[in-house]
Formats: sequence, structure tokens, C-alpha cells
Amino acid sequence: MARTATPSDEEATARSGRRTGLDREDVVAAALDLVEREGAAALSMRRLATELDVGTPTIYWHVGSRDELVLAVIQQLAAQQALVPIDGTTPRERVASAARNIWRNALAHRNVTALASQVGATTLLELPLEVALVAELDAAGVRGAAARDATRAILMTIAGFLVGAWRRDDVAPPELRSAALWSSTTDERIDPSTIAAMSEAPDLDALFETSLRAIVDSFVPEHRPRRSGRGGGTR
Repeated sequence: MARTATPSDEEATARSGRRTGLDREDVVAAALDLVEREGAAALSMRRLATELDVGTPTIYWHVGSRDELVLAVIQQLAAQQALVPIDGTTPRERVASAARNIWRNALAHRNVTALASQVGATTLLELPLEVALVAELDAAGVRGAAARDATRAILMTIAGFLVGAWRRDDVAPPELRSAALWSSTTDERIDPSTIAAMSEAPDLDALFETSLRAIVDSFVPEHRPRRSGRGGGTR
């Protein structure tokens, strides 16, 4: 027969840093939500305790140190990203879709992406999406060094575009911004229409798609190869 909790039981629980009904998953989920909303700088054990209306010892009891909590937050988002579907019917479409998932998820979860970068856990965050990308390359017949190079070319392209997406031109004086500098450029080697075009703001999504397509088309065959089966046949 279950014993009814007494005031002394509740006091002991409070001293131990535990709270009935709160578990580790609740703490990690709240931490992830806090980082998504306010950035990595907002994540402290004291702030998280306030968010959950518990004492700070409760947070430590459930997740250990802040470093452990940060890794748990990154792993939580990584697990969620593993569920992102891949679209397409051809090898190139599916590889491009897998790559696009990495790009879009990094943009959608900028604060956690930045947090992972700060603690050296970018690959931990992206691993499920990277594995999905490599699996699609394998299915397309791109294996070994070719798969390695294709994956790295895609990841480096994404990293470069993220720098562009997150760069803040508003922190530079107006006269030092790209548009102003190109507008004031005169060079007889360059057609004026090109200089005018260089003064325009980039369409990152369109440029990303163009760059991604060039990489995918250079590594992935247009049609799915037929794999050799047992006895030298195909399947």
C-alpha cells in the first residue's frame, strides 16, 4: 500500500533538488525552448530554474552540469531533425532534398546551431541529417571517396551560405556596405551592368539552389545505378 507523503517527505525532496512530476526530459525540453527563443547566452541553470518554477538544485539534480545540459539540448534537436522527410524520386532530387534539409534546419534553429558551433558539437547536431545525406548518395551509387567529397562539398557550401545569411550589414557604416562600395566602383574591365548587378542584395535561396544543383549534378549520376547481386546478376 502506497504511503501518503508527509511534510517532512516534501522537505527532504526539496533539499535533494528533486520535484515530483518533473523529469530530465522536461528540463532538456525547456532548455531547448529557451535557447530557441532567446539564444545560448540566456541558458543558465538559474534562468532555467525560474522558467520551470523550481529551485536551481533541481536542475543540477536532473541534468548535471551546464555542459551536460548543452550537449543534451543539442542531442534533443538532432533527434528531432532525424525525422525530417526526404523528397524526390530521382537520385539527384533525393540527394538535393537531403542537403536542403541541413540548410533549412540550420536556418530554422539558428540559436542552437550557434550554440553547437560554440562548444564544438556542430557534427553532433547535424549527424542525423548528414547520415541521411550519405545514405542517399550511397543509394545513388556514390560511395567511398566520392561520397566523402560530395558530402564535404555540400557541407562547406552550406557553411558559406550560413555566413552570408547571418551576416549583419546594418552594423557597418552605410558607406562601407557592399551595395555602396560596388555602386561607387569604376573599372573599365567590368561592364557597367555587372557593377549595377553587384550592387543589388543577393537572393540567397536562389543562389543556394544553383550552387547545390551544380554540386549534386557533378557527383550524382542522373539515373540510379543497378547494383550487382549474388552470382554476378543485377537487382
